Amino acid sequence: MRENTAVADVFKSGRGDYQELVDEISALLGAPATLENRDFELIAFAAYDSDGDFDEASLDPVRTRSILTRRSTAAVRKWFEGFGIARATGPVRIPPTPEAGVYRGRICLPVRHRGVVLGYVWLLADEPGPPETQLSAAMEVTARIGALLADEAQAGADLTRELRAVLTAEPGWQQDMAVAEMRTALGMRGDGLQTVVCVAPWLSADPDDAPSARTIPAATALCTVPWGTEGQSLALLVRLRSADVLTPALTAASRLLREAEGTHGGGRTAAGVAGARHGLAELGAAWREASAAARAALADPRLGPVAQWSAIGPYRLLTSLPPEAAHDPAVHALLSPAHRELARTAEVFLDCAGQAGRTASELGIHRQTLYYRLSRVEQLTGLDLDDGEDRLLLHMALKGARL
Repeated sequence: MRENTAVADVFKSGRGDYQELVDEISALLGAPATLENRDFELIAFAAYDSDGDFDEASLDPVRTRSILTRRSTAAVRKWFEGFGIARATGPVRIPPTPEAGVYRGRICLPVRHRGVVLGYVWLLADEPGPPETQLSAAMEVTARIGALLADEAQAGADLTRELRAVLTAEPGWQQDMAVAEMRTALGMRGDGLQTVVCVAPWLSADPDDAPSARTIPAATALCTVPWGTEGQSLALLVRLRSADVLTPALTAASRLLREAEGTHGGGRTAAGVAGARHGLAELGAAWREASAAARAALADPRLGPVAQWSAIGPYRLLTSLPPEAAHDPAVHALLSPAHRELARTAEVFLDCAGQAGRTASELGIHRQTLYYRLSRVEQLTGLDLDDGEDRLLLHMALKGARL
């Protein structure tokens, strides 16, 4: 075991909360401020209260979109980088440019650590703006942000082994030991609110060929985990601020899916997001939820490409069953390739709660054709579609077969 004392010290210090640091800069300079990582993805923002002088409704579209969507567009990023912010070591003043959607002037404070830019603090500040003495004080705060971002990125890079151990350990003392080791490595961050994302399948010649957690906002750790008999999936531990807001995890899942597009040879990939958890003790259960949601999204495209555990309905139960459970003898014949259309008809009929009109409309067929197909389903399975328990068995078997 090892203890990541640098990260623990950071989180015990006054630098430990990005929101507090952004609030400090906003109060220091008397201007609204946002903190974004180097990929222009929002980390925190502060709407400065100037006793009525500042109206949130007057925000320009660029800042509004950044706050609402938690990221800026590629065009906005390119435009701002044209002012040299990625190379700057001090404040960069950017004038209003209404044609670019920038209605108010800005000051960009580059966030650096050991010469490397890790993010940007943006201030809405019309001319003449804050004096240089205040900007110098604000740059000292950005140095603290840079140290925090660097320590956090390093922690995420070092936690691959610990996260994989937690997610793959057998329940009992082995999992308890893995959780204890990860808690030691994370320090106080291990007590926070978080969730797990699963991206599957993750195709790569190297099992450890995966993106770095440091490139993904709110990510704590990332690793690959075995998927099925031959493949692998990608697991990501994501910090949350609220159990009811999974936006950071959903954003990370979408980003990882985009990265997977160019490496999967056209095959389908999906992502699942678990419910929120406090601490690390239930990460194993969270991983089962996330991987189940990914399986459901792969089985039923209507749920994906990113599926939340809370939204996959009957698949919450079906994914917990052993694979052979779907091979009920009553539906064996119906699931053969020769009867694929009959199986689809039966599934749509049951999805539509047995309503013939809705089913016929969904399938684009005449009602008489539907009735004929349903009678064939009953002949093949020996099940009575007027019987609730028979319907339940057939519906479960058809959904299970998708998995």
